Amino acid sequence: MFSPQQKPCNMSSSMTDSSSTLVAVALFLSLFYSANATAKFDQLFQPYWAPDHFSFDGDAVNMKLDNFSGAGFSSKSKYMFGKVNIQIKLVEGDSAGTVTAFYMSSDGPKHHEFDFEFLGNTTGEPYVVQTNVYVNGVGNREQRLNLWFDPTKDFHTYSILWNQRQVVFLVDETPIRVHTNLEHKGIPFPKDQAMGVYSSIWNADDWATQGGRVKTDWTHAPFVASYRAFEIDGCECPVTTADSDNAKRCANSGGWWDQPVLSELNVHQSHQLIWVRANHMIYDYCSDTGRFPSVPAECEHHRH
Repeated sequence: MFSPQQKPCNMSSSMTDSSSTLVAVALFLSLFYSANATAKFDQLFQPYWAPDHFSFDGDAVNMKLDNFSGAGFSSKSKYMFGKVNIQIKLVEGDSAGTVTAFYMSSDGPKHHEFDFEFLGNTTGEPYVVQTNVYVNGVGNREQRLNLWFDPTKDFHTYSILWNQRQVVFLVDETPIRVHTNLEHKGIPFPKDQAMGVYSSIWNADDWATQGGRVKTDWTHAPFVASYRAFEIDGCECPVTTADSDNAKRCANSGGWWDQPVLSELNVHQSHQLIWVRANHMIYDYCSDTGRFPSVPAECEHHRH
């Protein structure tokens, strides 16, 4: 992936359950959420790659890929814990070979990273979403699924929730992946590095569509992804402050993301995740014995 710089924070979330306690907490958090007006792109983000490949249409930002360049933007600040929401309408038509990425990442060779990668397709095939988690510079934790809707016809919300207990990837508030803190099992968890928020669109026809068998058809260029409803609600980390000091401050900030109700999925969300995995997952690194003759350590302890 790529990496530059980032910005603000307040209070929000929307996790629900049938119990009155969880409903009360969800209502409490939703009040903050609704009070937090959706930030405009230039308040939170900036182009960092090919600014001439951006255009603005009302509250939407368009990023294009052509045979000259892709494009990308980054948040102006970095964060540790919280939630990021972005609404994206993906490339329409024949998008084979293209990748539209939305991710969080820290810097350096031992960086942490949480990835959404939307892999382009030939017309009529389902869009594939690949997620990945890097911890201390090590990734290889890919999962892939087909979405249950056409993500090119309208905007949908893609979110990353990150706290000291779990990382949750959500699509329209439905969890599609959970990476749980298993430090008590000796497995590192990403909670000590501030991360920026990024998105990019680029050509990856050496691997993105059917393992690279289908190449980008440049007669369909430009390929355009559209964005709106930018929200970042987390513990903002000054770039002049050491990661260790940011980690200590953010871990003890009492932020909404560390409420006990958000330490794991509730019952409804767990059922949603089971449904996604049963009906839409097409690849899970935990089950790939060709790549991993020994089951990865975190896969031994949870099935997310």
